[in-house]
Amino acid sequence: MNALIPEPAIHVDSQMRLDALADLSQRLLASARRRGASQAEVSCSEDAGLSVNVRMGEVETVESTRDRGIAVTVYFGKRKGSASTADLREESLEATVEQACAIARHTEDDDAAGLAEPELMANDLREFDSWHPWMIDADRAIDLALACEQAGRDAEVRIGNSDGASLGTGTSVSVYANSHGFVGRERSTQHSVGCALIAGEGDAMQRDGWYSIALAASDLEDVAAIGRKAAERAAARLAPRQVATGEYPVLFSAEIARSLVGHLLGAVSGGALYRKASFLLDSVGTQLFPEWFSIEELPFLPRGFRSASFDADGVATRESPLVTAGVLQRYILGTYSARKLGLPTTGNAGGVHNLQVASNAGDFESLVRGMDRGLLVTELMGQGVNSITGDYSRGASGFWVEGGRIQYPVDGVTVAGNLKRMFRAIEAVGSDVDPRSHIRTGSILIGAMTVAGE
Repeated sequence: MNALIPEPAIHVDSQMRLDALADLSQRLLASARRRGASQAEVSCSEDAGLSVNVRMGEVETVESTRDRGIAVTVYFGKRKGSASTADLREESLEATVEQACAIARHTEDDDAAGLAEPELMANDLREFDSWHPWMIDADRAIDLALACEQAGRDAEVRIGNSDGASLGTGTSVSVYANSHGFVGRERSTQHSVGCALIAGEGDAMQRDGWYSIALAASDLEDVAAIGRKAAERAAARLAPRQVATGEYPVLFSAEIARSLVGHLLGAVSGGALYRKASFLLDSVGTQLFPEWFSIEELPFLPRGFRSASFDADGVATRESPLVTAGVLQRYILGTYSARKLGLPTTGNAGGVHNLQVASNAGDFESLVRGMDRGLLVTELMGQGVNSITGDYSRGASGFWVEGGRIQYPVDGVTVAGNLKRMFRAIEAVGSDVDPRSHIRTGSILIGAMTVAGE
């Protein structure tokens, strides 16, 4: 029972692996009870993957991975201890439980410690069409990566070099169980193809790329199309200019716009709030965005990147608005952070489960036309965001827009503002949703930001 099933059986026998992990979790919970733990929880996972990297028509790396992990957390009243292992031998498993118990016996009481309440456990456990193993061997994976890179190199005469192309595929099965009797099983796959190319020569070189990621290989973009788009993006960045420092509209392309939502999530997450390390303390019920703006959490999307019936505490997930009519509706809380704040959990231990930002505008081209004059941001650099004050300052590159049309590439500028003011100054969210993330948003236009250039 403890022996791992050899490849490629993890792909075809995922239910058998889930059964084995569920059985293992019950043995560990029983071991914790024998040692006097009042509560316990166990997380078990097994991952397998294949990744290849090529560059300039040559194979650089081929890697096959196989990982597993078992984490045990025990509670003795309000004292908590955790330990983990990747060793499935019986003596190692027992030692892991004993170590978790020993840690718990020597820690201080924490009033927020403990499992979520039993009545909050998920009881409608389902799958979301997230299991699509790609039975691809290394030779075929290499061929696809080479074809991706070659298509990009052939597409644009100004492509002189390459940072390479890659293909990856992986499977994951996991079980979370606790002493309330809850046992949750999850299985998922994820596949990706990407290419990064270099245009120009010498000091004038510019790098850019493109990638596709999906739960099912059939949903990936064509490898040649990925290479061609990488070439187009790299060549478009040649001969960048600066712009005069000033206040301008700033359009964040869809793949960059989700970082703005990420800053919101960080500020309204429980850990930042109970540590008083957020610029959005006491903000539930306040107007943060324009009245048309909304964000909804959708944990039950078929083939959603973060679809789940339960969170990392076993608590049932639910469809729920995060922002409605511009007003923040709730925080993002797991059991522990909710108790620290004296609030109910929102079923978000481990993070959010698929966010949809509502669009109020047309496609990317219409957003560019509507902006008329300003900066289109396609890349951000640096970490210049203060989570306590909301001050925002990041290096950026992209394109200058004049007369509603992209005119020339821009490099070496800084975009700056304050996130609270930036949120309120959002004028449009496009319909050009980037599907490569659990945060689904189109491009976001902010009416005015400081752009520091020449």
